[in-house]
Amino acid sequence: MKAMAVRSAAADRQKSDSMWTIAGRSLLRNKTAMFGMIVLLILILSAVFAPLIAPYDYQAMDPTAINAAPSAAHPFGTDSIGRDILSRLLYGGRYSLFMGLVCSLSSSVLGAIIGCIAGYFGGKTDNLIMRLCDVIQAIPGILIAIVLCTAFGDGYLNTILAMTIGGITPTIRMARSLILSERTQEYVEAAKSINCSTARIMFRHILINIIPMLLVGFTMGIGSIIMLAAQLSFIGLGIKPPLPEWGAMLSAGRSTFRNYPWQIIFPGILIFLTVLSINLFGDGLRDAIDPKMKR
Repeated sequence: MKAMAVRSAAADRQKSDSMWTIAGRSLLRNKTAMFGMIVLLILILSAVFAPLIAPYDYQAMDPTAINAAPSAAHPFGTDSIGRDILSRLLYGGRYSLFMGLVCSLSSSVLGAIIGCIAGYFGGKTDNLIMRLCDVIQAIPGILIAIVLCTAFGDGYLNTILAMTIGGITPTIRMARSLILSERTQEYVEAAKSINCSTARIMFRHILINIIPMLLVGFTMGIGSIIMLAAQLSFIGLGIKPPLPEWGAMLSAGRSTFRNYPWQIIFPGILIFLTVLSINLFGDGLRDAIDPKMKR
């Protein structure tokens, strides 16, 4: 029986490796997904190398160029206190992209663990977790974020914490549904027959097989987090100036939009491009991992 379990685990690993190889080839053939990935990589590299690319420091103020229109000196113009918008957008990518990555990763990991517990044990444990998820998902996401940001207070780290908590429930539901289909597989029965611990079965055998679909949810979640952070900053919550987060820049420029539209147009374009590229790549990744979901 032990030998059968070992062979089952080896076959499972080989199947997983083959799946990733096939998915990678399919993803590379998807031109739309590759376009999204290239745009996203450009945005990430621009944020990482912002000190080398940015023409000015993002906090530097020029009293002689307040609300200046786009020009050779300031390609994206300046804001109401003379700060270069291009420089602030490049540095702002660090805050917006990092926030989306950390919040989506944290909520995906926590949601996967809780979803595994609910799906594997079932019964009262499953009912309790799912009813809590029902209550949370009955409330609009933006409202949950507003309540949590108000409770935790303003600030970058508090905003990350609030959006991480608000993004857990979708991953819990996804992980639970995947676990329900996996826990009846033969490799799970083989692991039980050789007295593998419950934690090992859940996280070493079952979770490893649902990671591809969780990865799709994690990727798509990054764009949602960036949009939610921009919404919070736009209504005066979350990240506050002088941090050059894109949503905060939108909020700062809305009062002068009629006279100085570039102060809100360029941050809006970057948010749009970021979310679009993530969604295009996420769609391609989903289709590559699960071809049955192709439209």
